[in-house]
Amino acid sequence: GQARVVIVGGGVIGCSVAYHLAKLGWKDILLLERKQLTSGTTWHAAGLIGQLRATSNMTKLARYSAELYTTLEEETGVATGYKRNGSLGIALSEARLEELARGSSMAKVFGIESEILTPDQCGEKCPMLNLDGVHGGLFLPSDGQADPSNIALALAKGARQNGAKIVENVCVTGIRTENGRVRGVETGDGFIAAEYVVNAAGMWGREVGKMAGVNVPLHACEHFYIVTEPLEGLSRDLPVLRVPDESAYFKEDAGKILLGAFEPVSKPWGMDGIPEDFCFDQLPEDIDHFAPILEAAITRMPVLEPAGIQTFFNGPESFTPDDRYLLGEAPEVQNYFVAAGFNSIGIQSAGGAGKARSEWMDAGEPPFDLWEVDIRRMQPFQSTKTYLYHRSTETLGLLYADHFPYRQFATSRGVRRTPIHTELAAHGACFGELAGWERANWFLPKDRLDAGETPEYRYSWGRQNWFPFSADEHNSVRNTAGLFALSSFGKIRVEGRDAEHVLQRVCANDVSVPIGKIVYTQWLNHRGGIEADLTVTRLSETVFLVVTPAATLIRDLTWLKRSIP
Repeated sequence: GQARVVIVGGGVIGCSVAYHLAKLGWKDILLLERKQLTSGTTWHAAGLIGQLRATSNMTKLARYSAELYTTLEEETGVATGYKRNGSLGIALSEARLEELARGSSMAKVFGIESEILTPDQCGEKCPMLNLDGVHGGLFLPSDGQADPSNIALALAKGARQNGAKIVENVCVTGIRTENGRVRGVETGDGFIAAEYVVNAAGMWGREVGKMAGVNVPLHACEHFYIVTEPLEGLSRDLPVLRVPDESAYFKEDAGKILLGAFEPVSKPWGMDGIPEDFCFDQLPEDIDHFAPILEAAITRMPVLEPAGIQTFFNGPESFTPDDRYLLGEAPEVQNYFVAAGFNSIGIQSAGGAGKARSEWMDAGEPPFDLWEVDIRRMQPFQSTKTYLYHRSTETLGLLYADHFPYRQFATSRGVRRTPIHTELAAHGACFGELAGWERANWFLPKDRLDAGETPEYRYSWGRQNWFPFSADEHNSVRNTAGLFALSSFGKIRVEGRDAEHVLQRVCANDVSVPIGKIVYTQWLNHRGGIEADLTVTRLSETVFLVVTPAATLIRDLTWLKRSIP
């Protein structure tokens, strides 16, 4: 067989990519699903449609999803159950209220209606709420909820209406590449040649990446929720309620309450691979694991106490090492694109991510700055099983943690250390992590070290504990001297007869300089947008050293390789 593009995976993301490519006029689109559409993670998602994300561009994508879902039912005839009943986030501390207030002002800047509520106003929005300990809340009236499976099926139908072909019960067993470019997919039914391949395989994404030698770091975690028996007098317009300080969310579900958890220490799943016959499967119940969330939830919403539990659900969802999804063209293989690892926000992200993914493929470059979800930020070591296992115990819970500035990951640390790591530690370094590197973010003064204090962040929304120590360090370097450890920076050695010619083409600044000179420069795309910000040192007539930030090494190396004629 043959197709222009093969999309691997028939969850909500794969269906969205097929839909948006078809809308752009692409022909010969083939979506392959190993079992049935939605049978991995999509079918058991809670279907919360939030719009406010941490940045303007991510919010833009989430808002597009919400707008798309309002018109999808009319376009395809598939009922999506989408309703804009609003969402209410509750703060049980002053720190959380500060976070919500910052979120509210950000929402207004991004054009989303938002309101900070007093505890009594929270009670008016959600009369069943126990207001003990509530400091206030954030209400977003245009948020909502929908039926996840039907959103995916509506996108699939829309894709078919525009010419895409969707085939179930065909498993991709391999991906063929040649000269660093994708050539097609192997299936149980034979080889299908393709110009493009999209990995939208969800929790199978890491394995589908390995088929082509592509690094797709993600790991499944168990995600728990319960559904009560029908509750009398329950308003169908109850806003989606989030109580992050108690790791819980609540939503009205056909006259019942669905209570879900993002617990601080979660349970990674699928260490030994996902069973071959996995299809609409549930994982074993773990009442003990869920009990603390349930107890707090019953106190928070007493109407739950007499209600029977109709469903105790546990299903797997995939998480990435930094809680941001993976989008973009793989640095290892041209025309191999990824859209996976959606960290429990796949339904609200699917519309925007599918649109961005499709426009990126169509234009050959992202429609706007998508660096925070760009797969090129991922490091090769982040795909190791041990690293992913330990990190994913933390990432699920971080969705509902306090998102303080400078917050550091606690798991999978110490992967990369500089040669002077122990000396820095002896001088009271508090280490932060970037691209796996342990870097000294600040130093605890010697007198405090001698008094037995340990250098660690004390997070807050105000001025944090390290501020005066950092100020002292700044002044020392400014007025006397300082030592900078640059081990973590990326180094690219560019060598050969045409090295200068290639770098002159890629760099905005002039790198035809005497031996020993350093040039600070940007690398630009054809629109003049900045792709990289780095230095180029001339070592000899034919050898240059490019020094670039730790986090962007893979992106910059890929950009350079693909710019060489």
